[in-house]
Amino acid sequence: MNLSAQSEWLRRVEAEYRSSVITQRLTLWLTQAGASPDLLHAGLRIAADELDHAELSMAVHRAAGGGSTPQLDRASLEHPIRSGDPLEWDIVRLGVDVFCLGETVAVPLFRYLREGCEEPAAKAALQRILRDEVRHRDFGWTLLDAMLDGPLAPELRALVVRELPGWFGRIRASYAPAFAAAQTALSDDDRRWGLMPAARYAEVVAKTLSRDWVPRFRERGIDARAAWDRAATS
Repeated sequence: MNLSAQSEWLRRVEAEYRSSVITQRLTLWLTQAGASPDLLHAGLRIAADELDHAELSMAVHRAAGGGSTPQLDRASLEHPIRSGDPLEWDIVRLGVDVFCLGETVAVPLFRYLREGCEEPAAKAALQRILRDEVRHRDFGWTLLDAMLDGPLAPELRALVVRELPGWFGRIRASYAPAFAAAQTALSDDDRRWGLMPAARYAEVVAKTLSRDWVPRFRERGIDARAAWDRAATS
């Protein structure tokens, strides 16, 4: 029995359900916007992946001795269309925030979690999740490219430039808060269950900024470093 693993893996169950809901909504919006069938099929596949991840995560929760059920904050699942804005704006908002940011940093995060994981149920879950996260990350950047290739490209690029600091701010608050650097301790048993200390999350986020976000956004005419710096001072 590992109480930390029980809690963390149950939280991941809830996160996977949330991701499935968000992806289904994004795919609906893409369908309403007449997006490429390839993007629509990819979105539906990702929504199904997230449910598989939730099931695998629940199996780990139980293997660690847990018997709880996920508690979803339904208010956090709401992503209404903003009144007066073109649908394409909302597609880019959700796609960049969730996939270009969230799923992109998820790849190195899950890679690190898998490296020290030895419990069979947790290792199986992390292997599957990591394999899928690479495709989910790529979906986000493909989606952004498709949106920036259309007639609304100038205003969509300006939208990302304007809102990227806020999205980065949420990433920093979730994965790299100011106190995280001091939280370096983790028991060997927790590591076996696929957990890692807060300080490591912060390190992964910093590396993702340099290795992924800055160059990927630069290729699309967006200065991610400036957005990150603005997030740090806001």
